[in-house]
Amino acid sequence: MLRLRNNIRIWMIGLSFIICHLSSVIVKAQVGTWRNYLAYSEVQQICAAGDDIFVRASNGLYQYNQNDQSIYTYDKTNGLSDTNIKLIAWNRQAKRLIAVYQNSNIDLIDTNNNITNISSLYTKTTTEDKTVSSIRIDGIYAYLICGFGIVKVNMQRAEITDTYTPNHPEYPTSLPEEDNSDYDKYISIVNTLKPDGPKYNYFGFMRFYNGKLYTCNGDFDHSTGIQILKDNQWEIFQNEGISAVTGVSYQGAYCFDIDPLNEKHIFTGSRNGLYEFNNGELFNFYNSDNSPIESFNGKSKNYQIVSAVKTDKKGNLWILNSQAPTTSLIKFNNGQFTKYNKKELMKLNDGGFTNKSNGNLSNIIIDSQGLMWFVNNNWVTPALYKYDIDNDQITAFETFRNQDGILFNIADGVRCVVEDLNNNIWIGTSAGPLMFERSEINNDGNSFTQIKVPRNDGTNYADYLLASIDITSIAIDGGNRKWMGTKNNGVYLIDADNMTQINHFTTENSKLLSNTVMSIAINPISGEVFFGTENGLCSYISDATETNTEMTSDNVWAYPNPVEPNYTGLITITGLSMNSDIKILSPNGTIINEGHSNGGTYVWDACDKNGKRVASGIYMVATATSKGEKGTVCKIAIIN
Repeated sequence: MLRLRNNIRIWMIGLSFIICHLSSVIVKAQVGTWRNYLAYSEVQQICAAGDDIFVRASNGLYQYNQNDQSIYTYDKTNGLSDTNIKLIAWNRQAKRLIAVYQNSNIDLIDTNNNITNISSLYTKTTTEDKTVSSIRIDGIYAYLICGFGIVKVNMQRAEITDTYTPNHPEYPTSLPEEDNSDYDKYISIVNTLKPDGPKYNYFGFMRFYNGKLYTCNGDFDHSTGIQILKDNQWEIFQNEGISAVTGVSYQGAYCFDIDPLNEKHIFTGSRNGLYEFNNGELFNFYNSDNSPIESFNGKSKNYQIVSAVKTDKKGNLWILNSQAPTTSLIKFNNGQFTKYNKKELMKLNDGGFTNKSNGNLSNIIIDSQGLMWFVNNNWVTPALYKYDIDNDQITAFETFRNQDGILFNIADGVRCVVEDLNNNIWIGTSAGPLMFERSEINNDGNSFTQIKVPRNDGTNYADYLLASIDITSIAIDGGNRKWMGTKNNGVYLIDADNMTQINHFTTENSKLLSNTVMSIAINPISGEVFFGTENGLCSYISDATETNTEMTSDNVWAYPNPVEPNYTGLITITGLSMNSDIKILSPNGTIINEGHSNGGTYVWDACDKNGKRVASGIYMVATATSKGEKGTVCKIAIIN
C-alpha cells in the first residue's frame, strides 16, 4: 500500500510540473476543428424576440441580448445548416425565428440558440422556382411566398404542413403583410453593436505573412479592400473616401504585396490602377496619369487593370497590366517606372485592338531560385510564364504535354501557380493540376507531369490526379501536402507523395462555407488553413505545421496537456523536424503508438495499437530525425 501511495504521489508531482510548464504556452485549437470568420457589418433585417434581438447582417445572423449586452453569432460551426441567409422572421406564438437561406433551406432558432433544420423544400426535386421572396407569420405558422406558390411551415412542430400552387382550391389569399417594423424600432441600438468579424465577406486573394492573414476581394467587381486578421482581431484598410482623391472608383482590389522592409507598406492592384497604402491609409495612387499603366482602350480612366504585383529580393515591385494596348510588364522602384513589353504577353485581340496584353495576367510568385512565375487565367491563350528577372528573359508555356506526350487541354485558364517544398512548380488549371518538376525546369524542358494515381484493383491501370477538376487555388503546408481549392467541388488535400487523397471537404460533409474556393492561405505555425470561398472565410485546423531544424525541449510540446477525462479529440505534438520519427511510450516504457510527422506536427488519438484508449498516466513522446538522430522527449498526462 505504501508503494502504491508513493507512485501516486510521484505521478501527481510530475503532473503538476507539466501543468505549471504549460501555463506559459498559448492554447491552440484542436486539430480537425473548423472556424468561421464572417462579416456582420451590413444590417439587413431586425427581429425583436423579447429581451433578444435577432439581426440578419451581411447575409449572416447574430443575436443580441438587451439585458446582459451579449452578442452571439451563428454560423455552420455552431449549428446553422447552411450559409447565405436571405430572410428571417420571428414567430411570437411559436417562440422561434425562421431563417430561410438563398437555396431555400430552412432553420428554426430559439433564443437559447437551439436550431432545428427543415430541409425538405431545399431537397425537393422540381423544375419550378423554389426561391422564397417573403415570409408571412400567422399564429404558429410561417407562410413562405415562393416562385411556384406558397409553403406553409408549422414552426411549433418544425415541419412543412402544406404547399399551395395558385390553382389550389385552398390557396391562401388573405395573409398578413410582411412585418419589418422592428428594423426602425431597433436600428439605433443595432448600429452600436460590433460583432467580431471582418467588414466584408470577399476573400478571393490571401497571403499569410509574419503571423497575420492579409486578404482582399480578389476580383474586379466588389468595392472592398485590404482586411488583415491577427489574434482574432481585424484591421480594415481605408475604403471610404478614396474615390474622391483618385477621381475613379476604388473597385476590384484584385491583389496586393507587402513591403518586406515595412509590413505597413502595401501595394494593391485593382481594376482601375495601383494603390499604395501606409498604415492602412491611402498614400499614393498610380494610373495612366502618372505611370505607364494603361486602360483597356488606351483612353478611359476605368479598367486600368493591375492584376498582379510582387516585390523581388532587390526591392523592385513588378506589376502586370492586363488588357493594355501596349504595356504588359512594369517595374517600379524608388518612384521610377520601367516598361518591359513582352510579345509573349501580348496576344489578346479585343475591342478593335490587336495584340493587347493578355486578359488576366495574375498570381505572381518568385521561387526559391529567384525565377518569377505567373499565369494567364483567361480563356484566350491560357498560359504559364517563367521570367528570369536577372537576364530579362521570358518563357511562355501555352501548350501543355504530360510525361506521356499527351496534350493537356486547358479551355478556360491557368488559375494559379505555387512552388512546393521540393522546389517543383504546381499549376492549377480548369482541367486539373499539373506539376513542373524542378529537374525539368533546370534542364530547360517543357514536359509537365500529370500525376498518375494507381487504381489498386489488381490491374496496372491508373487515373490522372483530379483530372477535369477545375483547380482554382493551391497551397502547400508544412508537410509538403497540397491543399487544392476548386470551382464547385470543395477542397482536396493530397499527401506529400502527390497521389494519396487524405481529405475531400465539401459543404455536404464538412463546415466548408461553399464548394467554390477562390483562395487558400496557411498559418505555418498553427497549421490553420484558411479558405476564401464565395460565401466568406472559414478555416480548418490541420495536422501539419512548419518544421524546426532542431527538436529541443523549448520547441517540442503537446496539447492539450493534461488530457482531461471528457476530451475525445486528437492530441497534437508540435515543433518537430521534417518527417521525424515519433514513438509514444507508456509509463512502463512500452511503445503504444508510432509514426512520422506531417511537417512539424504529429497527432495521437490517445489509443494504443489495438485502438483502445490508454489508462491514466504520464506518457513519453520520444523523437528522432529522419536521419535517426535522437531528438527531445516531452510528456503527456492522460487523466481518465
